[in-house]
Amino acid sequence: MMALQGLHHITAITADAPANVDFYARLLGLRLVKKTVNFDEPSVYHLYFGDEAGAPGSILTFFEFPGAAQGRPGDGELHAIQWRVGGEDALAFWEARLVAEGVATGRDGPAVLFQDPEGLAHELHAPPHTGAGDAPLAAAAPDIPSEHALQGFDGVRAYASVPDRSAPLLETLGFRRDGNDEHWLLGGEERTARLVYDRPPGDRGRQGAGSIHHVAWSAADDAELQAVGAEVAAAGARPTPVIDRQYFHSVYFREPSGVLFELATRDIGFAVDEPPESLGEALKLPPQYEGRRAQIEPLLTPLVNPRAAA
Repeated sequence: MMALQGLHHITAITADAPANVDFYARLLGLRLVKKTVNFDEPSVYHLYFGDEAGAPGSILTFFEFPGAAQGRPGDGELHAIQWRVGGEDALAFWEARLVAEGVATGRDGPAVLFQDPEGLAHELHAPPHTGAGDAPLAAAAPDIPSEHALQGFDGVRAYASVPDRSAPLLETLGFRRDGNDEHWLLGGEERTARLVYDRPPGDRGRQGAGSIHHVAWSAADDAELQAVGAEVAAAGARPTPVIDRQYFHSVYFREPSGVLFELATRDIGFAVDEPPESLGEALKLPPQYEGRRAQIEPLLTPLVNPRAAA
C-alpha cells in the first residue's frame, strides 16, 4: 500500500495579484516562495506561498486571472482550507489581528473562521487536531510571534451530494475514515491531512476569484506517481500522464464526487532554480518562456513582496 504524505499544495484563483500578496504574505505571514507565470498563459502570474522552506504541506498557490468574477463553490468542489496553529493563544492572536485589518471572523467550535478579500474560506485549528505530531511548517514573519504563526495545512473541505461514491477511490489512495463517514484522513510517517465532505448548497458552483481549483496530495517521486496512477486507473478514475511542473511532477484526476485531485512529488522543490534564502524574490520563468522574458515581464503587474520591503 502506498503512503501518500498528506497534502502537498492547494491551488486557488485570484483576480488581484497585488492584493493577494498583501493578504497572504503580509497579513497571514506566509512566505512568497515562488513568483512565476501560468504554464498555459505566461502573461499572468502563478504565485506560491508557504513556510520558510517552501515545504510540501504548507504551499498555497494562486492562478491569476485579472478581472475574473468572484467564484462560488458548489457540488464537487473544494470550499475551505484548514490550517494548523499552536494553541488557544494563537487563535486569540489571529482573531485580533484579522479584526484589526477589517476581516470578519467567526467560530465553529474551537476553530476560527474567516475569508480572504475574494471570499476564499479559511479555518484555523489548534490542537488536538489532525497530525498533532507533525512538524510545524511556519514562515518567519517579522510581526507575527513564531509561536502564533500558521503551521501548515490541516486539511480541506469539499462539497459532495453523495460522498459515499468517493469512498472506494479514497481507500485506494490510502485514506481512512476519521470517526465520521464524511471525514477522511490521509497520511504516512511524515504528515497527515484531512478531507471533509459537506452537503452542497443549492446553487451551482462557478469557478472564479476566491475559489479553489484543485488539491494536491504528496507523493515521493515519479515511481510513486506511476504506481498510484496505475491503482487509480484500476479503480475507475482517469489519471493524466505524469506532467512536469518544474518544482514537482504531477498526475491529475477527478475523484467520483467531482473534486479535482492532483498527486505531486516532493523530491524536487522550490530551490531548484534559486537559493533558499532568496525564494520568491525574482521572477522565475519556466524554461520554455525564458527566451521571451523581455516580452513577458512588462505584461505582469508589479508586486510588492512584504518581506523584501521590510
